[in-house]
Amino acid sequence: MNISYNWLKKYIAADLSAEAMATILTDIGLEVESFEKIETVRGGLQGVVVGEVLTCEKHPDSDHLHVTTVDVGAPEPLRIVCGAPNCRKGLKVLCATVGAVLYPEGGDEAFKIKRSKIRGVESLGMLCAEDELGIGASHDGIMELPADAPVGMPAKEYLHIEDDYLIGVGLTPNRVDAASHIGVARDLAAYLRAKGDAEARVLWPDVSAFAVDDHALEIGVTVENAEAAPRYTGVTITGCKIGPSPDWMQNALRAAGIHPKNNLVDITNYVLFELGQPLHAFDARKIEGRRIVVKTCAEGTPFVTLDGVERKLSDRDLMICSAERPMCIGGVFGGLASGVGDDTTDIFLESAYFNPVWVRKTAKRHGLNTDSSWRFERGVDPRLQVYALKRAALLFKELAGGRISSDIVEVSAGEPADFVFDFSPARSNALIGKELSEQTYRTILDALDVKILGEREREGVWRVAVPPYRVDVQREADLVEEVLRIYGYNNVEIPVQVRSTLSYAAKPDRNRLMNLAADYLTAGGFTEIMSNSLTKESYYEGLTSYPAARCVRILNPLSADLNVMRQTLLFNTMEAVQLNANRRNGNLRLYEFGNCYFYDEAARDAEKPLSAYSEQYRLAIAVTGAAVPQSWNAKPQASSFFTLRAVAEKLLRRFGLDIYALKCEPLQSDLFGDGISLSAGNGRELLQMGVVAPRIRRAFDLKQEVYYLEMNFDALVKSTRKHRIAFEELSKFPEVKRDLALLVDRQVTFAQLRAIALATERKLLKSVSLFDVYEGDKLPEGKKSYALSFVLEDKSQTLTDKAIERVMNNLQAQFERQAGAVVR
Repeated sequence: MNISYNWLKKYIAADLSAEAMATILTDIGLEVESFEKIETVRGGLQGVVVGEVLTCEKHPDSDHLHVTTVDVGAPEPLRIVCGAPNCRKGLKVLCATVGAVLYPEGGDEAFKIKRSKIRGVESLGMLCAEDELGIGASHDGIMELPADAPVGMPAKEYLHIEDDYLIGVGLTPNRVDAASHIGVARDLAAYLRAKGDAEARVLWPDVSAFAVDDHALEIGVTVENAEAAPRYTGVTITGCKIGPSPDWMQNALRAAGIHPKNNLVDITNYVLFELGQPLHAFDARKIEGRRIVVKTCAEGTPFVTLDGVERKLSDRDLMICSAERPMCIGGVFGGLASGVGDDTTDIFLESAYFNPVWVRKTAKRHGLNTDSSWRFERGVDPRLQVYALKRAALLFKELAGGRISSDIVEVSAGEPADFVFDFSPARSNALIGKELSEQTYRTILDALDVKILGEREREGVWRVAVPPYRVDVQREADLVEEVLRIYGYNNVEIPVQVRSTLSYAAKPDRNRLMNLAADYLTAGGFTEIMSNSLTKESYYEGLTSYPAARCVRILNPLSADLNVMRQTLLFNTMEAVQLNANRRNGNLRLYEFGNCYFYDEAARDAEKPLSAYSEQYRLAIAVTGAAVPQSWNAKPQASSFFTLRAVAEKLLRRFGLDIYALKCEPLQSDLFGDGISLSAGNGRELLQMGVVAPRIRRAFDLKQEVYYLEMNFDALVKSTRKHRIAFEELSKFPEVKRDLALLVDRQVTFAQLRAIALATERKLLKSVSLFDVYEGDKLPEGKKSYALSFVLEDKSQTLTDKAIERVMNNLQAQFERQAGAVVR
């Protein structure tokens, strides 16, 4: 929220600079996120003073220029050449002296006044017109001042130009009481009083002049839904003349981020940001039957809001109606047919307290978010409605010439009660970590408008009453936080000793394994992405592997694009690929950790409603574009399924899992065009990987292939439980490498040959790898050729040719017997 320093000073009886205010606000929990100086006139008219023209003579070398001497309050008059037609002796003017920087017409382009010669005559300044100073549009001549203007006075002081400071306060959701200038002033006053400034107080606008002028326009109010509208007040004002607001109000609204419209609308906005109480002005002529009815309407009732959109109402939307039709969505948005127009003269002004739950649900239901709904959702002061109504009515009289033409109508369920509970200074000290005196507590509670109703002396407990505008302070712990906020977090000393309880994490630790995986992938050139768990249901429509019926739906979604919880990380990844590809960054290696959520109606237990819901923690990896980019010594190499498979194999090996020991099956999923599924020994699926299905790729307008892997990371964690890390000294003896080319049936896989080799030679065979596959017309029908590489090593001695030959002969024999292989 933006707070204007000049506006705020009207409500606080304390002399504080803008910088001091910003520091205090941050200290008491209203964090200042931005601090900006705003100049009413660009440059602040520095170096511009009031001057008097002492002499005015024609320029010796020009018909339209004058040579003047000007008294600016300096020891010597200034010689200034001026071309204005109204320049004359005795004129009081605004004079820009040498060094002054002007911004003509208020623009961004600066103009610096320098010592210069104009047609041979030295000029030491400039006599200024309105547009040259940036304070008006006139350029008819130099700006003429009254004869009593004091010579030498700075123009900024003479014109009463005040700079402002815009303080951007980051409000937390619980601090709606500070969502106004009065609210912020109230916190400042509490802080200053707690620090010993007994004179610090909030200067509330005076509404004692409120009086009914006549009863020319009486409008009745009926509240049919008191739950949704516990308090509703209104008053009528007639004879208003619509027009622009005064400059002071327009400047204040602009500082708050509101574009001024006209005096009738601006007054309601001004009171909103002044007091925090939303108001709504109805054109009284459009209220049929001269009656306001606060109620709900039938399901599906059409209603056109101020933005010109027709909306279908719910029977849970609170509506402000006339005797015949709805006029406004209560606390959220006005109607097009009942709002203030250019010809409005008579208004009915509404000031209400609406149930926060009703307002929030309605706002979310219709996708509306206004300054009013934002405040009503969090809970405005339930005692402020009549005061705000009087304040606004007096402004309508002052600025629009209106007359108050009815008594204030109030329909209320009763006076809102204080929040009453017990408060123990001793317990508070324990929570704060510092001993505060009883007098300190009394001073701070009094500054916060908290009343001490009574005390239980033996127990040291106070009975306190917190005013209802503090909707977030309803228990002792909340009040302790308030005390500490005003006392100052910075005033609580850091102890020299820190006591802590060490937590024990059972092994395997998922967070540790996640960090290991992230470190490995990042070191391999992958980039981590983070996306929203909320996604759009339309992604899952028509899928069989992840049907829309299994989506966990959001009851009050922010939008149609965020209406379900994700079942897979694929669509988040595809959004990231699309975003980058559209910006000509198509060579991507991405990964993401995140939960996926599922709903299974068949698993629902009437006694355990949450039994139908489940979630899995997953890891997604995607590669697309070039695996090896083009360079001077290498040709580009496109990513493929085997690019992704190599990453998967190395990642699994990092956690002690052998990809060849996993059960591999063809993947039947409408997310993938082709792919495989790998399962652990217990039958639990560990991961799926393959090429993303063309239908999904087209949905994201991607032409390049995307290779995608999604791993059940919780299953990976469980699979590492039996893994034991072991290490041994590096062998002192060299490895030996031998190759073998085998002709095998087409259905024989490398995994089978690898398993045969490792089972045949358990002692000396260190690794088996495949480095070539050939299928062609030179081979018999139904055959293929595998070229295998074997690494042998004896950790106790150097291998001899005889030992190597023995191992290779054994391997060859087993390949022939178990796989029907023929050595080529």
